Amino acid sequence: MSVLDEILAIKRDEVTVLHQPSTRETIRRGALESGPTRGFEARLRERARDGGTLAVIAEIKRRSPSKGDLAPDLDASALAAEYERGGAACLSVLTDRPFFGGTVSDLQEARASASTTPVLRKDFTIDPDQVYETRGIGADALLLIVAAIPDDKLLRDLYALAVELSLDVLVEAHDGDELDRALATGATCVGVNARNLESFAEDLGVVEQLVARIPAEVVAIAESAIRSVADAERVAAAGFDAVLVGEALVRAPDAAALVHDLAAVPVHGRT
Repeated sequence: MSVLDEILAIKRDEVTVLHQPSTRETIRRGALESGPTRGFEARLRERARDGGTLAVIAEIKRRSPSKGDLAPDLDASALAAEYERGGAACLSVLTDRPFFGGTVSDLQEARASASTTPVLRKDFTIDPDQVYETRGIGADALLLIVAAIPDDKLLRDLYALAVELSLDVLVEAHDGDELDRALATGATCVGVNARNLESFAEDLGVVEQLVARIPAEVVAIAESAIRSVADAERVAAAGFDAVLVGEALVRAPDAAALVHDLAAVPVHGRT
């Protein structure tokens, strides 16, 4: 069983709790009563297309299945403020607890601290009730991992529901077939992850090969294996508009400075 299979098996168990009538009613009411979102995709476009430099999505991440503990004692509120001070376009917050040590509280504390910065909920969304939950906890954007949703109709339905609830959606692919499926949803914000979710090995060459297939009007985000300004320059030269960076930032002695340096990398666009 792959790591992704293990994660999804536990996630399906978690989802059964959301299906309980009282819980479902609570999360749906919370979604419908939530305030306005901050415009995750619009912020990325503003930085990359108008500003001409990489839009940095700075991630709050305590641990990972492949690396173990990264920053288990991090203060989500303080780190979000550091990211915002460094010029992060958006934040990403892991809310999966069993494999990544994240919590919903991490997201809510980060969003409250970074008063204007949009926040992506980074989790494994496989069910409509998770979409309602994401809106209700205060996220501005939702991640849909194509590899975690083999049913194309479900993928399209989750995307449509998120948009209906005023959430922006980052649709994530790992190979060419997944990229085709991501684009078929009508996604306007697509991520290419350098990490193989079967083995958790990383290869920036994969993202470089795939970015040319992303239409110019779609925001293209390079995910994983970005650990330095040189890595950011590499993916920017390939045609990416944004980078999502987690491990390097939570381990950095000066996270704000690293965000600042990454965000200064010029973008080159795609034709």
